[in-house]
Amino acid sequence: MSNDDKTIIPREGILSIPLYIGGKSGFDGLSNPIKLSANENPYGPSRKAIETFRQSQDNLAVYPDGNHAALRIAIADAMGINSKRIICGARSDELIHFLCQCYATKGDEIIHTVHGFAMYRISALTVGATPIAITEVERHADIPGIIKACNERTKIIFLANPNNPTGTFIDTEELNKLVDGIPKHTLLVLDGAYAEYIEKFDGGIELAETRNNVFVTRTFSKIHGLGSLRVGWGYGPEHVIEALQRVKGPFNISSIGQKVAAAAIKDMEYVENCRRRNLKLRDELAEELKKININSDRSYTNFLLLRFPDSKFAKLADQYLYKNGVIVRNVSNYGLETGLRVSIGTSGDCERVIETLTEFQEINHAL
Repeated sequence: MSNDDKTIIPREGILSIPLYIGGKSGFDGLSNPIKLSANENPYGPSRKAIETFRQSQDNLAVYPDGNHAALRIAIADAMGINSKRIICGARSDELIHFLCQCYATKGDEIIHTVHGFAMYRISALTVGATPIAITEVERHADIPGIIKACNERTKIIFLANPNNPTGTFIDTEELNKLVDGIPKHTLLVLDGAYAEYIEKFDGGIELAETRNNVFVTRTFSKIHGLGSLRVGWGYGPEHVIEALQRVKGPFNISSIGQKVAAAAIKDMEYVENCRRRNLKLRDELAEELKKININSDRSYTNFLLLRFPDSKFAKLADQYLYKNGVIVRNVSNYGLETGLRVSIGTSGDCERVIETLTEFQEINHAL
């Protein structure tokens, strides 16, 4: 058969979907590199999670629990919520795609903020829906703008809170205004991938318990340090859970992933320790960079979005950091051409970022 044969073709629109672009992770030719491009926990998972992993590498021929019973109970106990209203996924992005599969199709609209997580748009396009990007106000979600954009075709609103890649946050009062202002047929999805980095913030769980059209997603990839295991979970009304169960694969999370995630969420002392260390280093890094005229919005996450005078300057800073072994995230594909996202690493990592960017500023000032 000829390589030019076009008999087998994907559905209309599939090949126009943009590829997801992740942060750089290659270390070729770099001396003593540090990776600050993916918002990973620099301290890794808790010792309890690691020990569970070591003890769970047997019975590899046995299928995992497709109902995730033990993991859902562990999440429910740790969070004080109803296990029947929890669904688990192979990362939270899988749940995002399930939501689009269940609630949107061609002719429907899915709203997200213009600087929101790229998978919202990709998942919307995958099911044939139209993604609607709402302009932000100084990199913060525009709640009145989102409400105004809703109509009879609006099926889902995705809102990351705190947001990636901006690090900004919408408080509970504003969230309540949003829920009150959107149509009853529209499902509000609050993506809480970074919710644990805010003390005493439930990521919208109370709203999901009291409102019929609010759903929350969470992940084990960030503060829990389990990025390689790809485990996430969602919480919401039982009617939404029932719909999502219809499209979920039968064994979508490995046995090891379920056991380690259960151990991780039980270790709240470790989560608190990581949050406290991140807060200290994040605020110190922001303050030190401000002294050399590199600003960032107040972050509620484990990263800073650094802002430079223009896109050329941001690109040069990215190149200089990379040349010196500091790998950060270029966010031009998010419409933030003048910014670089820098994950909060260890104290040594933060010192290296400050030293490298100080050198960069001195060199460019001299020019």
